Amino acid sequence: MTEAPRRAGQPPEAGPRVRLVDVAREAGLSKTTVSAALNGTGRLSPAVRQKARETARAMGYRPNATARQLRAGRARLIGYVVGELAHAPWTFLESPYFARLTGATAATALERGYAVVLLPAGSLQDEWAELPLDAVVVADPVAGDRIVDELLAARIPVFSDRSVEGRPGAHWVDVDPRAAARESLDHLWREGARRPAMVLPDSTTVFHAGVLAGYRDWCAAHGLPERITLAAEPGNGPVVAAVEAALGGTGATDGGPDALFVVAEASPPLVLEAARRRGRRVPDDLLLVCVSEDSTAEHTRPAVTTLSLRPQDVARAGTELLMSVLEFGESAPAGRLVPTRLEVRESSRRPLPG
Repeated sequence: MTEAPRRAGQPPEAGPRVRLVDVAREAGLSKTTVSAALNGTGRLSPAVRQKARETARAMGYRPNATARQLRAGRARLIGYVVGELAHAPWTFLESPYFARLTGATAATALERGYAVVLLPAGSLQDEWAELPLDAVVVADPVAGDRIVDELLAARIPVFSDRSVEGRPGAHWVDVDPRAAARESLDHLWREGARRPAMVLPDSTTVFHAGVLAGYRDWCAAHGLPERITLAAEPGNGPVVAAVEAALGGTGATDGGPDALFVVAEASPPLVLEAARRRGRRVPDDLLLVCVSEDSTAEHTRPAVTTLSLRPQDVARAGTELLMSVLEFGESAPAGRLVPTRLEVRESSRRPLPG
């Protein structure tokens, strides 16, 4: 009997699963050698390792995930939560900072054989209780958020910012917010700013609290009044409104701010446009620094100076720390600081006379 032809678009019939021994036979190698090559272990030559991997790829071999979990005692799943945006759990992917942090975390974890599971913020017991999570990354938890307590109570390792420092089972990677604020404000001072204002989100994260403290310390050290405007909510609209309020209502008797440090995340082109609507010229009579990972900052006119929190580096450092705990059993609380980077551009350079 002849086989009926398959219709166009119909998926091919599934064949038998390719086994490790099949790959070994095809490559002319032992099963142990192929296993070591695919797992990145053993003392093998680059040529042998490459031959085993290419053969496995060509044959469509996939490791048995269930067997690997049973051998390792792990599901190789990492939960990922953004605490700061708990009221709108999935909007963090619209943020350039969180998009880069999330993407880098997922990519670096996958390189080590772990998959990242995105979870909503808030009290997660119903969402994560049935998931076999090996650890959870909690990005920017807010004060009073119970998620860290719940995860640690369930004996799930937590990786977060410095707010978890010293807690058994918790580990952190962070930046120094006071140093970041001081570096940005010192730069504005050297460029001649004497009335710097700050736009800050109305947030209780460790980073934003640290930046606020750093700004206040810096103003006190320089004998300057504080000029702080809070953005009521995250997002371009509320932050742009806060920028306009900072430029339109602060210090009217002395001409208002001559520099603006925008810590709340917003699109740099929209911040520039808000300054123009208030009759301010950047950088002629207003210097501007934005905390931002938005690549549009370097393509605006003028190009906008940004303070980068280096989310990719934070993610890589966090993944290294996570692997040291999950793979090598390091259990003592540990933490790492990642330096920020001030990218000085035209918006914060005072034009030379003439």
